[in-house]
Amino acid sequence: MSSDVADPAPVGAQPADENPKRRARMSLKPLLTLKPLILAHKGALWGAIISLVVSALAMLSVPLAVRRMIDKGFAGNDSALINNYFLTLIGIGLIIAIASPARFYFVNWIGERVVADLRTKVFAQLAKLGPAYFDINHSGEIMSRLTADTTQIKSAAGSSLSQAARNFIMLIGALVMMFITSPQLSGLVFLAIPIIVLPLVGFGRLVRRLSREAQDTLGDSSAYAAENLAAYRTMQAYVNEKTVTDRYARSVERTFAAARRRMRARAALTGIAIFLTVASVTGVLWYGASAVIAGDMSGGHLGQFVLYALFAAGALAELSEVWGEVSQAVGAAERLSEMMATIPEIRSPEHPTPLPEPAIGSVAFENVSFSYAARKSEKALDGVSFIAEPGETLALVGASGAGKSTIFNLLLRFYDPDAGIVRVDGVNVKDADLSALRSRIALVPQDVALFADTVAENIRYGTPAATLSEVRRAATAAQADDFIRRLPDGYNTRLGERGMSLSGGQRQRIAIARAILKNAPLLLLDEATSALDAESEGAVQRALEGLMKDRTTIVIAHRLATVQKADRILVMENGRIAESGTHVELVRRGGIYAHLAELQFGREAAE
Repeated sequence: MSSDVADPAPVGAQPADENPKRRARMSLKPLLTLKPLILAHKGALWGAIISLVVSALAMLSVPLAVRRMIDKGFAGNDSALINNYFLTLIGIGLIIAIASPARFYFVNWIGERVVADLRTKVFAQLAKLGPAYFDINHSGEIMSRLTADTTQIKSAAGSSLSQAARNFIMLIGALVMMFITSPQLSGLVFLAIPIIVLPLVGFGRLVRRLSREAQDTLGDSSAYAAENLAAYRTMQAYVNEKTVTDRYARSVERTFAAARRRMRARAALTGIAIFLTVASVTGVLWYGASAVIAGDMSGGHLGQFVLYALFAAGALAELSEVWGEVSQAVGAAERLSEMMATIPEIRSPEHPTPLPEPAIGSVAFENVSFSYAARKSEKALDGVSFIAEPGETLALVGASGAGKSTIFNLLLRFYDPDAGIVRVDGVNVKDADLSALRSRIALVPQDVALFADTVAENIRYGTPAATLSEVRRAATAAQADDFIRRLPDGYNTRLGERGMSLSGGQRQRIAIARAILKNAPLLLLDEATSALDAESEGAVQRALEGLMKDRTTIVIAHRLATVQKADRILVMENGRIAESGTHVELVRRGGIYAHLAELQFGREAAE
């Protein structure tokens, strides 16, 4: 669109919490947002739970078999009994061999499924947020949340939570069996648990904060890279590659430094957990060995206790690893939660007023005033009133910043006016359903948005149910069929990113074909021919004339040659309508429009 919109401030965006102390107090609550996504797949969830419990219980039964084998088989020299216990161990191994892969499959399936559902949910939220949100959030930062953050959560939703649950079962089961085997030795272990757990909790909070910091810096570097690569022509034209690369390298180094701090904290967390666990187990073993020598405990009981102690120690060590991964996922979940909690400022009312059927195609601005949040002291529109009758062509002209694009923004309800009412077909746009409102409007912008898809899909954008024959008829009406057929694969030719392989005139004609296919009663044209050569402009202008027929059309134009045939021209100045009339009337009036016409056409041509 034209340039009278500059840096409008966002509405409804939630600021990130930059207070480390507050973050340190945060719980795992952000991960609870995954609960509905996980519970939606109950079959896989039950498969994971059952296989997890079976594999954990099978592992916990091993020390029992070992104790009986030592105490009864070795002591009695009973080879048959020893054989039976080894066969039992093989059976237990078979159960574990079946249950563990099943757990791996179900858990990872859930993780992949949840992250796919989450990405869909996040994208749906992004699609609902209006221009106010995207005005201050870099596309690279948004993509970082959509990809990197959701990937980080995948491990938590799948393997991390599964490992945590399995090791928690192993820890509790091992501790219970340790107490049954030897209450005295178990008492020593229970005394050691707080010494091990408390440092883990403290370091876990630090890891979570550092993980959030690493994700934030990654988002910043991604945003900078995406922004400059999207403008690669400008970057290269100004020979700015080295400066941009150096700045990106510094951003990447900050990301690496944040990741290194996180890794150091995780390494320290793991090292402390291992040392405290080994030290505790060694102390308990020393006490147990003394009890066997004194005859207070059998060798089998000590072996059983040692195995359970190793199980408990291993489970606790793995829990410390998992806690670090979960802490990272919490940081990612916090960022996603902030975005998902953002309430769009512009949304459909709970009980929308239905628009009349069939569509009328009328537009009315009633004493409308509006200021962008970044420039509250300046009015983009100041008491603007006009009516566009059905089938009328209305042109908006004026200098950049006069308020022309703001009229389009309010008509499409990208923003709501500060005062006054905007009506389409007699209904206040604030009272109408957004989808119903926008379905009645076709937009042909100055900067055409094309996608890395086929020509047919680009024309079909917004009308996905259209057949190929309907697409071709629209392209023919838009003077685009001839050049499309000359493309390598015709309508199936895939365009590059933003359709940059096409000329400006070809891109404009595809945009016009898209608008023709939509067949909306209200047409908005924003400088549709401003950047075209004479030949392309002629083809596009012919296409536009066909498109404008029998439709209410509002045109933004700097080149007055494109609006001389308009039914009415509104001259905008400082957010107000300064003049109104036909081309001939305004030239004869000798005001602002006449001055613009003289500058563009010369005095005689203007008259």
